[in-house]
Amino acid sequence: MRPADRHERIVRLVHKAGEISVDELAQTLDASRETIRRDLSNLDALGRLKKFHGGARVRSNPSVVEPSVEGPFALRMAENLTAKRRIAYAAARLLAPGDSVFLDTGTTTVILAEALVDLPALVVITNSWKIAATVSANADHKVFLLGGAYGADAGETLGQFAVEQVRKFRARHAFLTVGAIDGHSVMDFDAQVTEVAQTMIERAETVTVLADSSKFGKHGIFEVAPLSSIDRLVTEQEPPAAIAGALEVAGTEVVVA
Repeated sequence: MRPADRHERIVRLVHKAGEISVDELAQTLDASRETIRRDLSNLDALGRLKKFHGGARVRSNPSVVEPSVEGPFALRMAENLTAKRRIAYAAARLLAPGDSVFLDTGTTTVILAEALVDLPALVVITNSWKIAATVSANADHKVFLLGGAYGADAGETLGQFAVEQVRKFRARHAFLTVGAIDGHSVMDFDAQVTEVAQTMIERAETVTVLADSSKFGKHGIFEVAPLSSIDRLVTEQEPPAAIAGALEVAGTEVVVA
């Protein structure tokens, strides 16, 4: 069973029972207790349940524990969820043991973090505490959480402090989310988010954008990068002809999940 499918079953079982033990989940899902404990840590970090010693229960008041679940980012997490999962797991297959990767804060990269837990040792640099908490459930991964001004909505660090820390690293990959893609560039709607992404691009050998098809043809306020700076686009369906042609001219590989 794929980790994402197991996670969904765990959430359903917890919500059905209200509270359930690790042993019961392990038996029901035919998984080891160690795997279930790791899954519960991931799901707790994402705010989907409350882990306790020996089991998990439904969160009684998620907004008190994790205020950022109420807001635009939380709403976007529910949009195009199937497509985002397909994209995230296709992206995870692009990494090899020992790879280093920048992950910016986005709904698809948060899901990607789940897919990275079961991979061999990676070095992950991120400005998202949710991503850091999820990936670090695998003790073989080395995780760096960037500091900076805290944005509570998405649970991310931004601003000059975050940018300066990105510049201290070199990574083999940058996996980034964007708000819009047209025939010229990838874009976003926030200046500080854009600045962090641009700096990660500067410090990475290979740049991969993760974007579901709802981003095609949209126009953002800030240009993150021209298409020629993007090595790879991972999406769930073929881009429209005009954008596909522009990506081909730019030399951007398109991976359809």
